[in-house]
Order: sequence, then structure tokens, then C-alpha cells
Amino acid sequence: MNEQALQSDLLREVAQRRTFAIISHPDAGKTTLTEKLLLFGGAIQEAGAVKARRAARHATSDWLEIEKQRGISVSSSVMQFEYQGQTINLLDTPGHEDFSEDTYRVLTAVDAAVMVIDAAKGVEKQTIKLLEVCRLRNTPIITFVNKFDREVRGPLDILEEVEETLKIDCAPVTWPIGMGKTFRGVFHLLSNRLMRFTPGGQKRDQESELIEDIENPRLDELYPGEIPTLREEVELIRGASSPFDRELFLAGLQTPVFFGSGINNFGVQEILQALLDWAPPPQPRDAACRAVAPAEKPFSGFVFKIQANMDPRHRDRIAFLRVCSGRYRPGIRVQHLRLDREMRIGNALTFMANTRVKSEAAVAGDIIGIHNHGQLQIGDTLSEGEALNFRGIPYFAPELFVAARSRDPFKTKQLVKGLRELGEEGAVQVFTNDLGRLLLGAVGQLQFDIVAHRLKGEYKVDAIYEPVQIYTARWLHFPDEETRKQCLARETASIAKDVDGNPVYLATNKYNLALAEERWETVEFRNTREHGEVL
Repeated sequence: MNEQALQSDLLREVAQRRTFAIISHPDAGKTTLTEKLLLFGGAIQEAGAVKARRAARHATSDWLEIEKQRGISVSSSVMQFEYQGQTINLLDTPGHEDFSEDTYRVLTAVDAAVMVIDAAKGVEKQTIKLLEVCRLRNTPIITFVNKFDREVRGPLDILEEVEETLKIDCAPVTWPIGMGKTFRGVFHLLSNRLMRFTPGGQKRDQESELIEDIENPRLDELYPGEIPTLREEVELIRGASSPFDRELFLAGLQTPVFFGSGINNFGVQEILQALLDWAPPPQPRDAACRAVAPAEKPFSGFVFKIQANMDPRHRDRIAFLRVCSGRYRPGIRVQHLRLDREMRIGNALTFMANTRVKSEAAVAGDIIGIHNHGQLQIGDTLSEGEALNFRGIPYFAPELFVAARSRDPFKTKQLVKGLRELGEEGAVQVFTNDLGRLLLGAVGQLQFDIVAHRLKGEYKVDAIYEPVQIYTARWLHFPDEETRKQCLARETASIAKDVDGNPVYLATNKYNLALAEERWETVEFRNTREHGEVL
């Protein structure tokens, strides 16, 4: 195949990619929607079960043992499948705010997002935070208002709240018919047809009845007395709401809104179709020195997640890399920019949650897994030669702190190793002071619970966690080497190092922090830093 044909082939494959995340407040139905998208995409045969898997059913995307036990998502999952000739890369993210850092990192690796809203509760705290992160990159958002099989708030109230709270224009695409026991289905405002569903949609082959045209007499036969109200609502919403505009959607200024019930398959297939029809293919990426186009020939990508022990039998560690340009090929040699050395990627993986297969090829938009023996960290850039640097993956200052020590002194080495790997993975932030004391920092208490559970199960370490008097952490950035030496010498008792060796000021209270900032007025006390950044 000549050079021109290869380039044409690459352009075609990139255009066929859709890479998106599903985001929501806890319990809005995010993981259920993920399952149903996989179901309609043909990736699984029954919701809650991977194809051909005979073990007890659980959500495909919730693969960690503790996720199955608690019924929550605590780690992002990557799932790739083919649908209507396109390759879908779906990333399910933790909804719980204690794991928001993992979600923020995932949002740097996608081109669009589906926002799930509980129709009874409306816009919730975590939804607001996540949309703010999406807005930083103008990520296009599709909204799914879930749980209309229950008694919930009116659709007009929900639209008004989304627009006022999230400051984004809503363009309803489907409209619910009733709610709770009288939920009949959804009416598609653009195609002018009603999709009639029956509850209990666990199987893919349960097709819905389509009724063309809102004036169809068949509707009056099915739901006598209900349809005049629907016709009035449709006329009202078409006149009062903004029509869908794909350019505004791609700019992150407008969100198309779908109503339904994920658990019963109401409105799910329409979400999948909208992603194919409207969501953008892989977009150019800022690499500091320039923007990298997805169809460029040289391979490039960045690590946005590291997961330890996906297969506890092999004690493996996988680095998740978003491909930004070019084509991955088995055995490809790339430049590891942070370490300034060449590395070979021999057996990259593609995923269905924790089920993985060897990847024979991947292009921009795809997520591949690289076996990691400590050489890769979150934020690392890999490139075929050029000195690129994909940035923007943040660490946030933790709000809770504990000191950790092994209950068995002879297992201190395993504790240090486990915490280092979990710290590199982003499950918790790990700091070490001059006395060698291990300090853990987290956004929420549940992070500590998960770390304790995983240390015990994966590293066979039973640790003791003791509260410490630390108010917050700040990364220090010095104007010159002399100031650095003076500050570190004087503030030794309050200084620790993070997993990358960066100096961190641990303040005991807000007054202590204010005094330190006043004392070292030329030093930056940062509440965030980028992964891989050396201060």
C-alpha cells in the first residue's frame, strides 16, 4: 500500500472513532446506562453480564471486588466495541465525589460526555463539579434525564434547572410520555415518531414499537385521553425551546436532552445513535509546542490512568494511554519524553472493563493498555520522536490526611511498595517526610477505605491508619535555587515529598498556611499541580 493510500486509510479510521465518558452524581443511573449502551451496542448479551461469562452477574464496568460488594463505581473502566461500522470507546467513571480525581483525569482523554441526571433529584452537587471540568475544555455534552419509570419531577422543571444551574442551553430531542406507572415511552421531536416500550428491558432483542407522526390515530387507540396533553406539550416545547444546533453542541454551549429509563431501555438507543451522528471524532490535542492533528502519521499519546492488579494472579500494572495521532502497531518504538529514552510497546491491550485482548492496531481516539513496570506515570507523553508534551491532567490538594504504618513491622516494605503503586495509580496521594513517615492524602474518606481494602487484598498488608493534624497541602514552586534551599531548611518540620519527589507544605491550619505564605512571599503555594510536573 503506497503512502497516499495509508494516509487515506488512517483518515477513514480516525473519522470512525467516538470516545466519550459517562458522568453523573452518585446513584443517578450512570453504570446502568453504561450497561444498556453495551447491550444495544452488541458488546454484551444481557445487562450485568459479559458475553459468554458464566459467573454471577454484576455490572460489566464494576470489576473491582469492592465495587461488586458496595454496588458503586470507584475506578474508571474502559470499554471498546463496534457499532454500525464505528469504533466506540466508552469510559465509565466513578460518580462518588471521593473519587472525583479519577473522573477529572478521564475527562482529559475523551472527546464528548454523556451527563446522566436523576429525574427525581435534578441537578446535584457532583454534576455541577463535573460539568465545570468539561467546560474547561468545551467538551460537548449529551444529557440523559433518567428514571422516568418512577414518579419524578416534570420535564419542563428539569430543563429549567439544568439551564439555570449549569449555565448551558438545553435542546430537548425526545420528550417523555407520562411518568411512573403511566410512563408510555418517548416521543422523538426531530424524527416525529413515538417509541413505545414495555418495562423489563434486560435483553437486547426486546424491540420497541415505533409509531410515526404525533397525529397518528393509533396513539389515541393505545392511550385514550392521554394523547391530547402530549400533543399540547410537544407543540409548546417546539415553540418555546431552542432547536438543536450541532455547532453550538460541539462548542459546548448547548446540550441535546433525552428522557427515558435506563433500567427499562427507554431512550437508551437514541443516546447511542446521537453519539454516532453528532459527537465529534478525535480532535486536535494541545501538546505545548503545537496542536497535534489526529490523522498525523507519527504515533503519539498520553497516559491518563494507571491501574494496579487488574489481574491479581499476575500482580500486573496497566497504564491507560489515549492515542492522539498516528497508528499503534505491535512492537512500535516510541520516545518516553519524561525519561528522555526510547521504549518499545510490544503487547498493548484493548479492554472490556477488566477483560482484555491483545491490540493489533489502534488510532487516534482509541484507548490502549500498556504493561507498566514502573516506567510510566500519569501524564507521561509517548511519541515517535518529536518532543511533545500533552498537559492538563491535574492533582488536587487533598482535604483529609492519615498516617499509615504496618501492623506487622516485617511487612513495612510491602506497605511502602503498595502505597507507592496506589499513589502512582492516583487512588490516593502519598507523601513522605524527612523522618520516613508515610502520610496519605485524599479528597474523601471513602478513598482511605478503598486503599485499606486493596492493601489487604492485593498486597497482603494490614495497616494501621492514624489521624494527623494537617489542614491542607500546597505544592511549592520556588523563584530560584537559593530561596528553595532557605525555605526547605527553615520549614523542615512542615515539608514532605509527593510521589514525584516534589516538595509539599503541610499546613496544620489555615492560619499556619497564611503565615507561611506571608513569610515566603516569592514562593508559590499551589493547590494543584499537573501529573509529571517537577517543581
